[in-house]
Amino acid sequence: MTKILVIESSPRGDQSVSRKVTQDLVAKLKAKGGAEIITRDLSKNPLPHLDGNILQAFFTPPEARSEALKAAIAPSDKAVDELLGADTIVIGLPMWNFGLPSVLKAWIDHIVRAGRTFSFAGGKPEGLVKNKEVYLVVASGSVFSAGPFSGHDFVVPYVKAVLGFIGITNIHVVRAEGLNDPAVAANALEKARTQYASV
Repeated sequence: MTKILVIESSPRGDQSVSRKVTQDLVAKLKAKGGAEIITRDLSKNPLPHLDGNILQAFFTPPEARSEALKAAIAPSDKAVDELLGADTIVIGLPMWNFGLPSVLKAWIDHIVRAGRTFSFAGGKPEGLVKNKEVYLVVASGSVFSAGPFSGHDFVVPYVKAVLGFIGITNIHVVRAEGLNDPAVAANALEKARTQYASV
């Protein structure tokens, strides 16, 4: 059975545009056939930001970790296991101040792991996360796909670069943009849906 991992990062609940789009997209993906949906809501259950214990655990061999280090690394291991176990990953994120929510950055910091999702064993970086498909759902107040703000989109290039580093290159970007302009926002959801109409 196909496994779909859904990563939500908006704290706005039912008012969140990124959540509305991800829910619609996941429903379409599920309708293609049987699928197990695993949802990680980073707004409700954020991963801890990296601290000294977590970093020490990252660089300590598993057999040498103390009980405290095992506890510190457990949330990260679970996040990595979810990623590795999924066939499709749907990431919903609002763009804030040209960047992404800190809870999503924390998730990224936990899933980019030497020895688990990437390796330098051959003398150069190699992504270890293979055969995954990602839908990146980006909601933004302004239009960033074109026009005067296109050069300020640091979210999509960053997330694509990080995912590419760990081996994921099959990435579809879905944008719900211009939400601060009532004239544009009225059609933003429908325009976003057209970007995955062929799913």
